[in-house]
Amino acid sequence: QVQLAESGGGLVQAGGSLRLSCAASGRTLSTTHMGWFRQAPGKERAFVAAISRYGTALYYADSVKGRFTISRDNAKNTVYLQMTNVKPDDTAVYYCAAGSTFGSTSNRDYDYWGQGTQVTVSS
Repeated sequence: QVQLAESGGGLVQAGGSLRLSCAASGRTLSTTHMGWFRQAPGKERAFVAAISRYGTALYYADSVKGRFTISRDNAKNTVYLQMTNVKPDDTAVYYCAAGSTFGSTSNRDYDYWGQGTQVTVSS
C-alpha cells in the first residue's frame, strides 16, 4: 500500500510559477513509477507528466512540455511538479499517482492516487 498526499496548490497569476509536492508513505517511493494528472471542471482526468522509479526517464503531455518539470527525491519519498509560465487552461485539481508502468497516460495503469490539490490560474 502507498498513501499519497499532494500539497502546494493555490491561486497564481498567468505567467507565474508554482511547485506541487506529493509525499508518499507506506512504501519506499523508489519501488514505483510516478505520474501527475489533472482534472479541470467538466473534463476527464488527464495525464500531465511521468517519472520513472529512479528519475532517469521523464515523459510529458504536449500541453505542458517546456513549462512543467517533474522530479523526485526518493530519499524524501517525495515527487514534485514544478509549474512555470502557467496559463488559465492549467486550472485544475492536480493528482499524483503511483504505478508499475512508466509513462502511461491511462488512469488504469496507476494503482494509488492522492486526494488532489487545487491549482487556479487567474488571467
